[in-house]
Amino acid sequence: MRTRSLIGVAVTAGLLLAGCGTADTPPTTTTASGGVTTVKLQLQWFYQAQFAGYIAAVDKGFYKEQGLDVRLLEGGVDIVPQTVLAQGKADYAVAWVPKALASREQGAGITDVGQIFARSGTYQVAFASSNIKSPADFKGKKVGNWGFGNEFELFAGMTKAGLDPGKDVTLVQQQFDMQALLKKEIDVAQAMSYNEYAQLLEATNPATGQLYKPEDFAIIDWKTVGSSMLQDAVWANTDKLKDKAYQDQTVRFLTATIKGWAYCRDHAEECRDLVVAKGSKLGKGHQLWQVNEVNKLIWPSAEGIGLIAEADWNQTVDISLNTKNQVGDTVLKKKPEGLAYTNDYMRRALDAAKAAGVDVTGSSFKPQTVTLSAGGA
Repeated sequence: MRTRSLIGVAVTAGLLLAGCGTADTPPTTTTASGGVTTVKLQLQWFYQAQFAGYIAAVDKGFYKEQGLDVRLLEGGVDIVPQTVLAQGKADYAVAWVPKALASREQGAGITDVGQIFARSGTYQVAFASSNIKSPADFKGKKVGNWGFGNEFELFAGMTKAGLDPGKDVTLVQQQFDMQALLKKEIDVAQAMSYNEYAQLLEATNPATGQLYKPEDFAIIDWKTVGSSMLQDAVWANTDKLKDKAYQDQTVRFLTATIKGWAYCRDHAEECRDLVVAKGSKLGKGHQLWQVNEVNKLIWPSAEGIGLIAEADWNQTVDISLNTKNQVGDTVLKKKPEGLAYTNDYMRRALDAAKAAGVDVTGSSFKPQTVTLSAGGA
């Protein structure tokens, strides 16, 4: 997922699908003794609080309440979740919308059935002393980005500011940490609000001997700029959605997932501990920050967690169609065809969750103030 270019991911997915197909792939879902159905969920990265709601739904028994034995498949360097799903090796997958749409265009039969993250968590971050305050200020600067399909919000923001990503800036391949910015090898760096940004605040400022503070940095938030794209969503197998049993399973899976994320909204510290116990290599302080920041991307949700807002979907598709990277490629060549997304199953799940007493909107949600420690301990 994170080690391949977006176009490369899409092509790879297409080749894999062309070789294997999906119509003849046996379903992974099996029914265990006692009528409990085993379900596999492919995550898009290693265990961390980005996936706290799913981990909580497993550990607190919410999936079991729905008759499901959910097995979480940890992501990693060479794992493309939407491809794993399309090949029939998982029943559901968590993936960013533009990446999954690129795979759909190459033939992956997948459908967004639950838009868990309603907001983008992607930043570009610079030192406050650099006077970089907006994408227009990137001109002539060294701009770090991860590539691998994570960069199109950045390119859309620069394009909106009148910059040509291929000519007006020096693009630098950035590692999945903030060392290049901290060492001032680049002027502005890509960061997720729930992960890499926290790494800056867990680092020591050599000028003071104390940890860096938020005021030491300038944040360019793509939500404010207007170039944000939809990120973590639950994807289902499109062909299997024709089957009544899979439809029912999807509603039950989403119902328990809602309960898991609502639990992490209301029990952040416990969900932090669940994630750490799962084997995350990040510290407890960093994981609490991550739970808190991820909650901000979900809650409050006026219509209910997981529903796909048409305006946000259309903005993601528009950027995918029209924003070019430094070599002139776009995420998509044409508008998504077929059942790219549906709110039908999530609406049924929301009704079921509400009937069970779950607060599905989080209207009173207030984020915590999390104090970070050196190294995220």
